Amino acid sequence: MLRCSLLPHFRRLRRCDYVTPMLRALLILSALSVSARAEGFPPPVTDDAYRATDPAKVALGRLLFWDPVLSGNRNISCGTCHQPQFGTGDGLSLGLGEGGIGLGTARVPDPANPPEQRIPRNAPGLWNLGAKEFTALFHDGRIEDRDGVLRTPMGPEMVEGFDTLLSAQTMFPVLSGDEMAGHYSENEVAQAVRQGLITGSDGAWEKLSARVRAIPEYLTMWETAFPGDDTLDFTDISDAIGQFVEFEWRSDTAPFDLWLRGEDDLSARALQGAELFYFTQGCASCHSGPFQTDQDFHVTGQPQLGPGKRARFERHARDEGRARVTGDAADRFAFRTPSLRNVTETGPWGHAGAYADLRDFIAAHAAPRAALSEYARDVTLPDAGPEIAATDWTFMDDAAEVTALATAVRGPDRVLTETEVTALMAFLETLRDETALAGRLGIPETVPSGLPVDRP
Repeated sequence: MLRCSLLPHFRRLRRCDYVTPMLRALLILSALSVSARAEGFPPPVTDDAYRATDPAKVALGRLLFWDPVLSGNRNISCGTCHQPQFGTGDGLSLGLGEGGIGLGTARVPDPANPPEQRIPRNAPGLWNLGAKEFTALFHDGRIEDRDGVLRTPMGPEMVEGFDTLLSAQTMFPVLSGDEMAGHYSENEVAQAVRQGLITGSDGAWEKLSARVRAIPEYLTMWETAFPGDDTLDFTDISDAIGQFVEFEWRSDTAPFDLWLRGEDDLSARALQGAELFYFTQGCASCHSGPFQTDQDFHVTGQPQLGPGKRARFERHARDEGRARVTGDAADRFAFRTPSLRNVTETGPWGHAGAYADLRDFIAAHAAPRAALSEYARDVTLPDAGPEIAATDWTFMDDAAEVTALATAVRGPDRVLTETEVTALMAFLETLRDETALAGRLGIPETVPSGLPVDRP
């Protein structure tokens, strides 16, 4: 019986009047311990889940990831907003890219060149992005791999030549004025982006590639990593960075992984959380599979703060999520189900980082309509001056917008007890992977450009 579906077993235990609550709990935990591979739990992660990486490309990508040379003003690297100390995020609800100085929660506006706005969405973690099942990236999935064909609303020419979806993803931050490109006229990359020149000999990508080609150490490493290639171009840069991310932040040695493989036990409280997660509360209906994501998009009613995701000519502070990609009204306020690997380290939580406390997030996520009406605005936002701060709560101060968001949520609110939240937290702790969090290659002391490396 224990190796069949566990859910009917749990239900029978709950209906038995002759089983005391304590004995019932022990039996449930025993059932969980006996068969980690029973129906309802994901299979253990194996090497087959991932793409292979090339050490030469990984080594090149590591330096490029941490080198500010890829930003318009040579002042921001990929690592600026994806710091290991913040779970490969930046520790902020909404970050400051171009125009910010400092790291993580200490990042503030540069008085000499302040930002124009906060980055509209929370910096996502980089865990397991080399896994083959990740076929859409970003909170709205605006770049996708559909049966081996890369697609993005920016057009097919934007994804030509990239080896993988993750490689192609790297093109977006370097073209964003708020993230890495810089303000409209302050450097040649930003000017090219402003004119719509992305690909081609006068495009932003070529201007960045020329910078890298001009550095002898990079050219030597590129020749080793891409033998037979004729020119170091932006797709090579992206392919190398993608492989570094895949290698550095693979995470499949957490306590939950060891339990699934039958190599270790979990605590009683963590097992209680697993029972809630996979059975009682149905969290795994969306957070399914080996990385706790169905790779789909759902409306979960997360509060919206900051400028919203919008075009420059738009004036609203709304983020319509997946609908911005599909144009389908049914996708309004839908966002990609995030993986929960190392989730205890990746806060603040939500697509706009609306919750600075994971316990609060869990309770609100279970009962989103009630949470919207009671939202305490406990966020992690650097002081960015009155002009930028004026847009922080535009959406949440608009009753009609909040009502529209609450109405879009599907399914009932479920009120969790403090005990249930504690158990769920204990389970999520088992997804914390010390090996992955420590990194494999780490942050380099220096980079070939000679520019400063963002280190904690």
